[in-house]
Amino acid sequence: MGEEKGDGMNLRIVGAGVGRTGTHSLKDGLEILLGGPCYHMIEVFPRPEHPALWRSAMDGESVDYDALLDGFVAAVDWPACTMWRELAAANPDAVILLSTRDPESWWTSCENTIFQAITRAMDGPPSDWTAMATKMLEVFGGDMHDKAASIAAFERHNADVRATADPKRLVEWQGKDGWGPICSALDLPVPDEPFPHVNTTDEFRQMMGLV
Repeated sequence: MGEEKGDGMNLRIVGAGVGRTGTHSLKDGLEILLGGPCYHMIEVFPRPEHPALWRSAMDGESVDYDALLDGFVAAVDWPACTMWRELAAANPDAVILLSTRDPESWWTSCENTIFQAITRAMDGPPSDWTAMATKMLEVFGGDMHDKAASIAAFERHNADVRATADPKRLVEWQGKDGWGPICSALDLPVPDEPFPHVNTTDEFRQMMGLV
């Protein structure tokens, strides 16, 4: 699926964890740690050509990941996590970072944030972004209106990453873990500042106008 090119990208971290597992905090933390930008869903919005490219990638079409992620040193969150295998193959020295959290709290967070935002967007006119989001959820295998189905998809995704990622490259991380596991995997010193904690449910809802 997709074009696996390894001579142009230089991702140090390939995020395999889905959204609402501390991925925005990870973005900020990795940018501090690695001194460069980290790709995240919020990077899609100012790049109107990106949704169609991610949709093509998820459809198994050839995509130039070098160009798509040019200048980024890491990628986390949706939509990149749907293509974590391809990104890991294209960046063989990158750490594969599986961000996780308790399934019940993950569902509650998604229900109150991204699922509401996607539902609202889909109530509007069709767009490349809504097409990408629809495909993203299809690949994920969940149903944002069904708690049990979504949690099952979340647990299935995490189990698949654990079962198929190179164990020498895989690092599991939760928000409470802070810098430690990431710095250890990258052989970098721990920064002299707290790990970021951003994009809480309330912050997301305010940002997206859901309040």
